[in-house]
Amino acid sequence: MQTGLNLLFLEVNFWELVTVAGPVTWAVLGTLAIFSLASWTIIFSKWSAFRRARNANLRFLRAFRKSTRLDAVAAATEQFRAAPLVVVFDFGYSEVCRQMAARGINNKLALERTLQIGMSEEISRLEQSMSWLATIATVSPFIGLFGTVLGIIDAFQKLGVEGSTSMRTVAPGIAAALITTGVGLFAAIPAAIFYNYFGNAVKEMGARMEDFSLEFLNMTERNFEEPK
Repeated sequence: MQTGLNLLFLEVNFWELVTVAGPVTWAVLGTLAIFSLASWTIIFSKWSAFRRARNANLRFLRAFRKSTRLDAVAAATEQFRAAPLVVVFDFGYSEVCRQMAARGINNKLALERTLQIGMSEEISRLEQSMSWLATIATVSPFIGLFGTVLGIIDAFQKLGVEGSTSMRTVAPGIAAALITTGVGLFAAIPAAIFYNYFGNAVKEMGARMEDFSLEFLNMTERNFEEPK
């Protein structure tokens, strides 16, 4: 069985198949190659960004929990600028300073809303470029199928023109046309996998920001609660 598979791969010369392809097939393959390159560029970029964000979150959270005052945390935030939690903290701390400059912390609802705005903005930033992965995952198989259909039509047209019913005449064109479907799947599958992976990562960070907002509110109460 293994020998048969080895012979199959040896007999298939993909470059030879591509060279007999028509201009439409080449155009489809070029488009899919661009999509695949864009997909992997986004994947590596987001992977690196999420890794930095996770590490910075952990370091910032340790520093936040060790501190007892918001102003001390605010002075150290520049060290953890890659952390999404820092953005939420900045929004909350700005609202705290605004309320303190007015008449004290007496509008917790406004503070909660400000923290929510910070979370929403940071989640939107984390989701940047992910729509491209979704688009590539959805569209690439159809582009590949489109190239296959046109390639098969072209192969059968040549068969009719030459007036031959031999499979030797039509088989190379059909095989070349089918390559576009394979390349379309090659571009789509990694994009779909990492779109779901990054989507789960965004949800996880969103949950971390929700938990942090509660910790921020608790520290605000400890720092600025008026004595009874």
